[in-house]
Amino acid sequence: MFDYSAYLRNEKLPHIWCAGCGHGIVLKSLIRAVAKTGWDKNDIVLVSGIGCASRLPGYVDFNTLHTAHGRALAFATGVKLANPKFRVIVVSGDGDALAIGGNHFIHACRRNIDISLIVFNNGIYGMTGGQYSPTTPEGDKAATAPYGHIEPEFDVVSLAKGAGATFVARGTSYHVPQLDDYIYKALVHKGFSVVDVIEACYTTHGRKQKAKYKDNLDMLKWQRDNAVPLATAQGMSPEDLKGKIVTGIFHEADRPEFVESCLSLVSRVTGGAR
Repeated sequence: MFDYSAYLRNEKLPHIWCAGCGHGIVLKSLIRAVAKTGWDKNDIVLVSGIGCASRLPGYVDFNTLHTAHGRALAFATGVKLANPKFRVIVVSGDGDALAIGGNHFIHACRRNIDISLIVFNNGIYGMTGGQYSPTTPEGDKAATAPYGHIEPEFDVVSLAKGAGATFVARGTSYHVPQLDDYIYKALVHKGFSVVDVIEACYTTHGRKQKAKYKDNLDMLKWQRDNAVPLATAQGMSPEDLKGKIVTGIFHEADRPEFVESCLSLVSRVTGGAR
């Protein structure tokens, strides 16, 4: 039996997340992945911004930083530059990471700084009342789209690859062993890594889609029934893939890491003097 309590601030439990929320599943997956790395908890810094997912640092027994809305990657960059020995992990919702935090997301990818970002992608602004987010599926109803969302959603994987991230994966909160593996590989990857986790918010998203979901369990079943492995998806037509979740490791590359490049520059400019 895995001892989650060794990684938790148990006095902070129970958590505040709603019944049926996928955040607890992803939290446990993250803990198992961290345990597999063998890292000392004192060497880990977990950073978040604002939102439901961003409450996660309050529950884990690492060094933690709960920051401003959309600014988690900016703070995390400062932490990594100030002390490169830290293993820096960022947890962020889809709105936090891709709307107000979108510019930080792009440039963290471009720099290839050694930080792992886990996007808790439930397609909605859950904490603030169910406004549509950059990843709300087109046509879904939301507090700010009562007649259906008319904008196309961001593809987190394509955005991360295009901006320069060197490890990009997507999993779901239903396919847990697969998600454990993706998060572990993201953590040990040298460079900027992104794991897009498709999960569910029934309270402010799912219950507005009555034609699709009866309850929170239906949202998990939808992940189960609509996830397509990358290898399978490559042989499918765009029409067949519409509405599906393509999962897998989409990109893995090796190129210079930002902090190491900074330290090399300092050494070159100063002649090695401190």
